[in-house]
Amino acid sequence: MWNRYKSQILSVGLACITLVAQAQETAEEQTGSWLMYFGTHKLTDRFSIHSELQLRLYEPTTNFNQLLPRVGLNYHINDDAMATGGYAYIPTSSFVKGEREVTSTEHRIWQQFILRNKLGGLKFEHRYRLEQRWISTEGDSDYRNRARYRLFFSVPLQNPQVESTHFFLAFYNEIFLNLSDNPFDQNRLYGALGYKASPLVSLQAGFLRHRAGSLNLNRLQLALFLNT
Repeated sequence: MWNRYKSQILSVGLACITLVAQAQETAEEQTGSWLMYFGTHKLTDRFSIHSELQLRLYEPTTNFNQLLPRVGLNYHINDDAMATGGYAYIPTSSFVKGEREVTSTEHRIWQQFILRNKLGGLKFEHRYRLEQRWISTEGDSDYRNRARYRLFFSVPLQNPQVESTHFFLAFYNEIFLNLSDNPFDQNRLYGALGYKASPLVSLQAGFLRHRAGSLNLNRLQLALFLNT
């Protein structure tokens, strides 16, 4: 029965990725790319270090948009629950109505709680995150608070209990809410093919449909995950 359900989920997931990738693109909204690294490095049974680096480009290989280095301290409550607090420094190059380039820098403090569960062969992850953001743009400073929720799930394409390495599909949707009079900030819809190369290393290559304000952006993604 699980094989039948897995086949149906795979078909629906691939159809969703195809529809998202075929979404109409305007001249100002080129298909960009996000190159990403995520690391979890064990200190003790309860504590580990979160390390992260993302390079975001307006085009697949050129045209800088954003650099996002992020670090944090994880507290592992149990195998399925984890709390994290951390810091990020984020330089960004953006545009005003697609005409004038604007640069900004952001200091960000963040806290999150992750809860994981399984349903058959599906693995679910709920991520709740709060962010305190100090943003400086051309001499002007602004402070903002934001809340985020991400629902992630993965579908194995091989039996992970039999295969030491295996392929899987990964999906998530994440909503960003400003804690202000204009709450909606962003929404991200993602689908990818993943490969678990070993218990320590996995890769994901996918596509992100990113709604940011009035923009609907297409982003290719390549991510490396390292769990030491």
